[in-house]
Amino acid sequence: MEPSGVWGARWDACDNLLARRYMEVACRKKSLVVLAADLRTMDGLRALVELVGPHIAALKTHVDLVDDWSTDGWADFCQLAHDNDLLLFEDRKFADIGKISRGQMAGAYDIRSWADLVTAHGISGPDIVDGLIAGWDDVGRQGGVLLLAQMSSRGNLLGLPGYTGAMVSAGCSNNGVFGFIGNGSRSEELAELRRLVGEKKMIWTPGVNIDVGDGEMGQRYGHPRDAVLAGSDGIIVGSGIHGVHHPKGAAEEYAKTSWDALVERGDF
Repeated sequence: MEPSGVWGARWDACDNLLARRYMEVACRKKSLVVLAADLRTMDGLRALVELVGPHIAALKTHVDLVDDWSTDGWADFCQLAHDNDLLLFEDRKFADIGKISRGQMAGAYDIRSWADLVTAHGISGPDIVDGLIAGWDDVGRQGGVLLLAQMSSRGNLLGLPGYTGAMVSAGCSNNGVFGFIGNGSRSEELAELRRLVGEKKMIWTPGVNIDVGDGEMGQRYGHPRDAVLAGSDGIIVGSGIHGVHHPKGAAEEYAKTSWDALVERGDF
């Protein structure tokens, strides 16, 4: 099925090249799964990607969590991700001014050289997006920023009046913004975010699990089908895949659930 037929208005309206690349990958894989590979060893990360790579569309990393990280080892891991047709998404949650964020894209981890997408808070103002895009420009690459518009953890402050609207207003006017992070655990909040965002930006959502309810340390979960029907374009799943006895089977189930929901959605 052609991406334009699956994604409808989203395909025509998107203004970030990485968004179209993601939509194409999702169609090839028949999956909206963004795997949160929050593991502590390089061997664990490689083994996980080799096992579930065919059933996921993107890989979310926390590079500074890896205890045995090395430049060469990470380069090999990134190549493995590319061999599996995955976008690499570093969940760095940048939050500083544009100049500092540009510098942080370099540094020891050199995020600009391998990440296709990064997350950022908008609390420091819209220049943070320009700084991150400049980081990719410095090495001749293109990337996209996901702004945190909502969070799924209990007690987070992003739900204060006006915050989400301000993030959406700033982000929708910048073509360096790939999209927004929404709250997959509350479909009504997510549907409101989709209404604010419109069609030209992606929404990716943590806080989803086929086993709904509360998780560890304040995390909450909603069902992935509900999240996609409410407007999510990518479901971020971690322990629901790598924390179970049969990760491959779980990845297949999340892929089918998310894809079937997208087809059911229609797309809007």
